[in-house]
Amino acid sequence: MGRKDDYYNRAKQQGYRSRASYKLKQIDEDAGLFERGDTVVDLGAAPGGWLQVAAEAVGDAGTVVGVDLQRIEDLDDHDVETIRGDMTQERTQHYLKKAVDEGGADVVISDMAPNMTGEYSLDHARSVHLARQAFAVAEELLAPGGDFVVKVFQGEDLHAFREDVAAEFEYVRTVSPPASRDASSEVYIVARGRLTAPVAEGDRLKVTIEGLGDEGDGIAYLEGYSLFVPGTEVGDTVEVVVDDLKPRFGFAERVDEVVDEGSDGRGDADRKESIE
Repeated sequence: MGRKDDYYNRAKQQGYRSRASYKLKQIDEDAGLFERGDTVVDLGAAPGGWLQVAAEAVGDAGTVVGVDLQRIEDLDDHDVETIRGDMTQERTQHYLKKAVDEGGADVVISDMAPNMTGEYSLDHARSVHLARQAFAVAEELLAPGGDFVVKVFQGEDLHAFREDVAAEFEYVRTVSPPASRDASSEVYIVARGRLTAPVAEGDRLKVTIEGLGDEGDGIAYLEGYSLFVPGTEVGDTVEVVVDDLKPRFGFAERVDEVVDEGSDGRGDADRKESIE
């Protein structure tokens, strides 16, 4: 029995609406996407196979919202909200934001694929276009630290798209779940830890230390984002280079020299400490 028949039969036997349900199951098993109580948005959700998997994973305490141009039949066993509309339109995005509430989404997923033409370069370009649209919506909806999964066909534009996604998340992987057909060129970009920092790694800037962390590192606040700077004290104004970013905080190394007041004008250099 071929793998295609195997996953098709599993879906029928286990009550899933499509064999694609197993792709998301395998991605979740590998990456640990979902937690109980999460808020999940599925873009291009029809016929609802990914909605079923997400709803099972987050449980009754979670929220699952699906959007598609096509009507999505109600799920008998799960309380899932569906929105019929174009995810790129302001009206649809308004309802999506309302559904996920002010806290934002924990995970945004998309298994969308273009209508196939049989011309590979065109189909690839269209898949990247869809993926970029999903990415733009995810940027609007995801909470800090949130995750994003999107399907895209392999081709010349994949690397550039992956790099754009990587710039907005803590880390990114490209995966091909076993449930994908052997002949398929599809892969999934799995991006973890949505970054909301107002700075990027490598940025050089001057900051003022306004607080101290538990381990004594100085903290500068940039638009509500915490930047830890070892070797500083409250009140210091120092020049730093950003060297590591997390979803809600980051680290920087100081690159200036501090002159002690009352010295001969030269002072001792307060050398930067390296961050592991």
